[in-house]
Amino acid sequence: MPPGSLEELGRRSRAAARVLATATTAVKNDALEFAADALGSGRAEILGANAADVARAEKSGATPAVVDRLRLSDARLDEMAKGLRAVAALADPVGQVVEGWVRPNGLAVRRVRVPLGVVGIVYENRPNVTSDAAGLCVKSGNAAFLRGSAGAIGSNKAITAALRSGIAKAGLPADCVLLVEDTRHDTVQEFVRLRGVIDCLVPRGGPALVALVVEHATVPYVIDGDGNCHVYIDADADLDVAERIVVNAKTQRPSVCNAMETLLVHRAIAPVALPRFAAALEGVELVGDEATRAVLPEVGVATETDFATEFLGLRLSVAVVDDLDGALDHIARYSTGHSEAIVTRDYEAARRFVREVDAAAVLVNASTRFVDGGELGLGAEIGISTQKLHARGPMGLCELTSVKFVIEGDGQIRA
Repeated sequence: MPPGSLEELGRRSRAAARVLATATTAVKNDALEFAADALGSGRAEILGANAADVARAEKSGATPAVVDRLRLSDARLDEMAKGLRAVAALADPVGQVVEGWVRPNGLAVRRVRVPLGVVGIVYENRPNVTSDAAGLCVKSGNAAFLRGSAGAIGSNKAITAALRSGIAKAGLPADCVLLVEDTRHDTVQEFVRLRGVIDCLVPRGGPALVALVVEHATVPYVIDGDGNCHVYIDADADLDVAERIVVNAKTQRPSVCNAMETLLVHRAIAPVALPRFAAALEGVELVGDEATRAVLPEVGVATETDFATEFLGLRLSVAVVDDLDGALDHIARYSTGHSEAIVTRDYEAARRFVREVDAAAVLVNASTRFVDGGELGLGAEIGISTQKLHARGPMGLCELTSVKFVIEGDGQIRA
């Protein structure tokens, strides 16, 4: 195998995974602490590489949302290091007994958490994913096999170098984290077909990347899906609370998957609520349905496409609904199953919303921006699954493990 080829990198990744699977919690934690230190000591190199990536993206005409996801700063780099330390502080899932019982014949049966093995992550212009994914993989005993985008290759190389140095300092193989540096488009298709190398694939990117994985992958995968997220303001909402949530959900960081993309307002409060929200959403382009434009004639017309779109920017679809049923119907029609929120003081309305909305996360009187591994106490996350398999919502440590049966006896044989 030629050095640096996908096959060679895969072989190295599997070898590292075997060592990492049996590493103690203390050693894994040391690796993450040292990796966090290395991000700090390598700050100049990382930010310099990132500045070159950002300049190249801006020169190529990348959208503001793309540039925002790509850009690192001292604060964002500090958050990456903080994320590694937060993961180190979490309980180690490996070896946890999920359940156990004793059979009538005396056999003791346990289901125990074990690493998946090699986790492949294919992702677009988000260099923080390099650190987040590596940290979660190492703590859960998995080798992180990374294939980032061409647009972030300088940043990813610099971050990976820092992480590998920290991991090696703890006595683990540096290959616990491996980056594919060949950014030709063909390597993505090759990467998602590495059956026998990658045990679980997590794509993090837009619809085109997800479609490529669905069409070409021959390894198991968990989709980190689109976030067409809704906030519904019920007739019984506290409008002060609602305004804070609406502004935060849309503007705190509009380029991410848990930002609000559609605002739904109960018809009974629309004449009062809509002007208030419009004034508070300064800088946000609003498009609305007919009922919204009757109250706010200055906003644009919202199309079917608008209501189905994850804007990832300062654009927001607005619709007036007759009641909770109308909100539930709208969400069922357009939701991508990511995060949906209701603002209300009506307990029964909140319970119905929680019970009937089909999404990875449902929020009551809180911003959709909280649907994040760090905010929910998982440490960093490897993605937010919109599937309905073993992983749904923010994917933390437990979602990066499987289970095996451990069966202990004293000579039993089957009749």
